[in-house]
Amino acid sequence: MTTALEPDLELMAFTLESDDNYRVLRRFKPRTRFKESTLPPDRLGRGVVLDTETTGRDPATDRIIELGLAAFTFDRETGEPVEILGTYNSLEDPGIPIDPAATRVNGITDEMVKGHRIDDVTVEKFVASADLVIAHNAGFDREFCERRMPFFKDLAWACSRTQIDWEAEGIGGTKLDYIAFRMGFFYDAHRAEIDCLALLEVLARPLPVSGARGLLQLLEASKQRQVRVWATDAPFEKKGVLAARGYRWGDGTQGKEKAWYILIPEDKLEEELAWLRANVYRFPARVVIDDVDALCRFSPRRIGTRTVRLS
Repeated sequence: MTTALEPDLELMAFTLESDDNYRVLRRFKPRTRFKESTLPPDRLGRGVVLDTETTGRDPATDRIIELGLAAFTFDRETGEPVEILGTYNSLEDPGIPIDPAATRVNGITDEMVKGHRIDDVTVEKFVASADLVIAHNAGFDREFCERRMPFFKDLAWACSRTQIDWEAEGIGGTKLDYIAFRMGFFYDAHRAEIDCLALLEVLARPLPVSGARGLLQLLEASKQRQVRVWATDAPFEKKGVLAARGYRWGDGTQGKEKAWYILIPEDKLEEELAWLRANVYRFPARVVIDDVDALCRFSPRRIGTRTVRLS
């Protein structure tokens, strides 16, 4: 029971916020509507935020044990979410023991998932009309989802961890709970549905420096066409040169070449081939090129693969 002597906590929080020596975090309270909208139907997009919890980190041997989804509409021009259309959350029995390390993170036990199964038909209908599926670590979630439910291969994906320039916004870490702290709220992380709703809240708030919505950056990034350049047969002694340029090592597994590679905008391809000729290859050689767009980005699947010979 509230009494006249009980302090007004919100007033106290407001008072603290007015002093640069303090920052106030509020517990996250999910909302279903972000703004009133009379936008015409063709300006409203449909997105889905997705999160998985798994038995471990290897998609080849581990399994999904929880899937969370939140469908929402957004303004295509500004990237502002408008309202949440619905959520879906389900545990799933993976048929294998859950790694204790995973349980320590998400709190999900073998007993909790026993007898549970994700409804594939419901999930497929839920995501079918999405313009974009967003995950905070799409390079992780997408492969797990594609292996478990192949219809995810036909959807455009974006990654809020890597495709938003958090550093430019003054946020030095990319873990979702840390970003939430920096955006002014906290929540009980590492369960699928609440992670989805917290990420959507992050995407709905103006970014600290630019003032834009993170969702707008994701929409713009999803339109970009890129190429992955594999420096196949590069001399061993050039590994330092390649690493300094931003190349990463592909170990030959999960559809990768066993070679150094870099992901660049499509219109920078000729410039990159010229750099390889001048700095890596001093002999006739070949490089392998993959096309990359939102339909295959963050997936081990490769499209448009071809070989270019350098002389």
